[in-house]
Amino acid sequence: MTTHTPQHQPCINNQLSIGGIELTRLVNRVGSTPFYAYDRQAIIKRMAELRQQMPPELKIHYALKANPMPAVVQLMAGLVDGFDVASAAEMKTALDTAMPVEHISIAGPGKRPAELSQAIAAGITINVESFNELETIAQLSAQTGITASVAIRINPAFELKSSGMKMGGGAKPFGIDEEQLPAVLRRVHALELDFQGFHIYSGSQNLKSEALIEAQQQSIALALRLLEFCPNGIKKLNIGGGYGIPYFANETPLNTQQVGDALAVQMDIVKVAQPNAELIIELGRYLVGEAGVYVCQVVDKKISRGQVYLVVNGGLHHHLAASGNFGQVIRKNYPIAIGNKMYAEQQETVNIVGSLCTPLDILADKILLPVAEVGDFVVVYQSGAYGLTASPTAFLSQPSAEEVLV
Repeated sequence: MTTHTPQHQPCINNQLSIGGIELTRLVNRVGSTPFYAYDRQAIIKRMAELRQQMPPELKIHYALKANPMPAVVQLMAGLVDGFDVASAAEMKTALDTAMPVEHISIAGPGKRPAELSQAIAAGITINVESFNELETIAQLSAQTGITASVAIRINPAFELKSSGMKMGGGAKPFGIDEEQLPAVLRRVHALELDFQGFHIYSGSQNLKSEALIEAQQQSIALALRLLEFCPNGIKKLNIGGGYGIPYFANETPLNTQQVGDALAVQMDIVKVAQPNAELIIELGRYLVGEAGVYVCQVVDKKISRGQVYLVVNGGLHHHLAASGNFGQVIRKNYPIAIGNKMYAEQQETVNIVGSLCTPLDILADKILLPVAEVGDFVVVYQSGAYGLTASPTAFLSQPSAEEVLV
């Protein structure tokens, strides 16, 4: 039996308040459930706090893959220094904002020639993931007469320790192995492409400041070792992100102040070696994850051999991560509440399941919550990142979920 909800959640009339709107009113405003709601002020506050904790000259980019909802991206355009996209569709969303193209980059293995051509025409930086991709970029650049802007994504020999997903170290589909960099940089110079610098993304969802600090130090040291091979030096050094958020009861929030203090020391080292280089961190989940909730409604309540089941009108097809099928080895409950009964005294242990005909469709397992009935609203916290677009929305052809920024 587990119970865990984030502290200091604002409430109005015994209901969760999202963006200053009580839940049942927001449900009426949206018009149906399920839906995702993202709190505008929570995102703004997170960015303001992070700015205070990070070195003032550090550039903070938003990774659209965390949450590419256009309204969220438009908001982020006024808060961050750049965007990082992972597809042509995300690139279009980014280009629809006021973000200058020189502060937008695209990454990901297996970019299609059409995507590369679009990126070249747009003038955004392409993070090159392989020798073959580099040659394709050069060919497209020659065909269009537009000099492509490129950075080399490095697969470092080290990895980000204690990260939820490791994206660097060992054999990986991401980036070019660090030992191959001298050769690839010589080729970049020969092809006369507009070399911007490096992209090093070691891992994600990390709550250990010591691990992040070590990875950032290693990333910067690696980039500076490669300086002698760089055509025209380094203009931009993207050392990735990896800043995590707590999802489960035993997790402690990341000490970002400690990370920022250590990063300030590293920035001084970069300034000496490359005075005009921009140092960039690329964050997604950390900026928006805690600002979002997923809301669904109880449509049935049943007892099976002594266990209570709340059946809701959503599930894993909208929120794969909360079901435990998005990288969890041992399934754990996301923080959950009965959003219209925040302070009810009577509680019971329940299982919350979705509407799909599969035993994988579980939103909560043996969780202690206020007694809920048909018509009540189940709220899943920490849902602002890797929610709807990271889920199999077409599975069993169920209705989709709405998204709102409030």
